[in-house]
Amino acid sequence: MLDINSATRAKRGNTPQDNLMKNNYLRTFIVTAGAMLGLTGALLIAPSATAHSDKPHANQKKSISADEHPWGREGDPKKATRTINIKMADNMRFVPDIVEVKRGETIKFVVANNGKVMHEMVIGTSQELAKHAELMRKHPNMEHDEPYMAHVAASKRANMVWQFTKVGTFEFACLIPGHFEAGMRGIIRVLATN
Repeated sequence: MLDINSATRAKRGNTPQDNLMKNNYLRTFIVTAGAMLGLTGALLIAPSATAHSDKPHANQKKSISADEHPWGREGDPKKATRTINIKMADNMRFVPDIVEVKRGETIKFVVANNGKVMHEMVIGTSQELAKHAELMRKHPNMEHDEPYMAHVAASKRANMVWQFTKVGTFEFACLIPGHFEAGMRGIIRVLATN
């Protein structure tokens, strides 16, 4: 058997100290790579898994938006003419799922999520809601905050005040990916005042 002396090992970089240093570098590389992969996985999975955070949207604005939409505009809570309670649940339904209001009415919606997952109530035309639902499927971590939206965490409630300025049939829906497609929709009929 051939014995390699320590001078030959030193030339090749095979001394015990060299091997220990290589092992330390290798160990550091593996730990660092593992941490980076774990962090990358968390960043890729977490946003799409939550779609929205549990934080309520910042609907406590100091001034009321003057933006007019086909389905109305943000209402002044002090001028709400009545309150309508809307319940959402994990069976992907709203109760009630049909609401009738009169043109000019300012409604305070108290939106309660009785489920175990996030739900939301978004008012709009059927075309606007379908378009927004498609965007939510493509970008599930998209954040949005509009006065015609109530984004509600499990077992929580939120208020939304809306003034219906035009006669017509509008809708409300949950646009969290999969909920809209499962039929989580309702109808708002805005009737002419007599």
